[in-house]
Amino acid sequence: MRRNLFPAILAVVCAVLLFTTWSARSDVAKSDGGLPGARPAIDAAKFPSLQAAFDALPAEGGVVNLPAGTFEITEPLVLSRSDVLIQGAGTATHIKNVNTAGKPALVIQHPDGKKVKKDDRLWRVMLSNFRITGNEKSGHGIEAILVNEILLQGVSVSYHGGDGVRLDFCYEDPRVSNCLITYNKATGLNLIGCHDIVVSANQFEENQDALHCFDGFNLCMTGNCLDDHLGHGVVIENTYGSVVSGNMIEECNGTAIILDRDCYGNTLSANIIAHDGGGIDLRDAHGCAVSANTFTIMKTHALRIGPGSGRITVTGNNFSNSYVGDGKVRRGTEDLAAAGMTLEGTSNVTVSGNLFADVKPKAVSAEGEPSRGILFADNVLVDVESDHGKLKESRVDGNLGE
Repeated sequence: MRRNLFPAILAVVCAVLLFTTWSARSDVAKSDGGLPGARPAIDAAKFPSLQAAFDALPAEGGVVNLPAGTFEITEPLVLSRSDVLIQGAGTATHIKNVNTAGKPALVIQHPDGKKVKKDDRLWRVMLSNFRITGNEKSGHGIEAILVNEILLQGVSVSYHGGDGVRLDFCYEDPRVSNCLITYNKATGLNLIGCHDIVVSANQFEENQDALHCFDGFNLCMTGNCLDDHLGHGVVIENTYGSVVSGNMIEECNGTAIILDRDCYGNTLSANIIAHDGGGIDLRDAHGCAVSANTFTIMKTHALRIGPGSGRITVTGNNFSNSYVGDGKVRRGTEDLAAAGMTLEGTSNVTVSGNLFADVKPKAVSAEGEPSRGILFADNVLVDVESDHGKLKESRVDGNLGE
């Protein structure tokens, strides 16, 4: 009987082709080490210390993988390369700063420090998926100096004697997301001289203040949770063109949001501001909007616009206590203090489309020198007293103006 040899011949040909392809790839791997341009990731577990692993990074940058474990340090870890990723195994990777002389845990800066030339600054450093802690006598947790395009993602930063994270003139595009920043003795996230900043989906708890943004531009702070701070929530000074939106800010002993020192062109919108010492304090703010925020059971000044501020729009906000309907208040709520709005010697402010319900001492309190150029219209006032009838208004053809 004649046998069909075609399947056997086809199998032999395929085997030869596969072997030839594998052999060629193998020869390439042997000759040039694999993918052209690739650098091997550094396994920190194979080094005598974390610093030794950092120092093994080539000048072109690379990856350092941190293993799970607790690693005590007594001197700051120093990272001085661009294009670097430091990544751990989640909170199972724990860097513990036991230094008691006020030194930080991790410093990221060029070898020339603050004397580095502008064109030589570090770029593109990412920290991801590890935990870093300190103690009351240690310094900052993570301190980055003159690093452009720095990214923190999934990092837990707690119990430091200084700031949790301090970004010092990290001018271009710093990003902090999905981080847990808690129990630091100074500011949770301290942004100094930064530009085009994204702070998103982080949790801040029981730092002194949650966030500072000083001498900066274009902060985009969205979707964060701030709770139980010993001082203030968000303090913004001398910063332009920023948005603080969609955040939950609860039970700060101080004020939830402060704008001071020549802030202008900022928007504070759609935040929950609950049971804080104070709500929003516009101390020195101009051309800003406060809209669609919920101010509930505030102790004092849910919104204060001071004599250093003007050209403010206040629309669509809710100022109220814990009333939940049918004559009832929220169960377990012992403190029904709910403050309203204070205008103190300010000018050119629109207040429209807001609800003021059961707030004390007044829905709108007029303090200090008389405010001028105030439009108070189309608001709802429920069970409140108010000074809005005393505000000095200037109308020109139905509009307000100086």
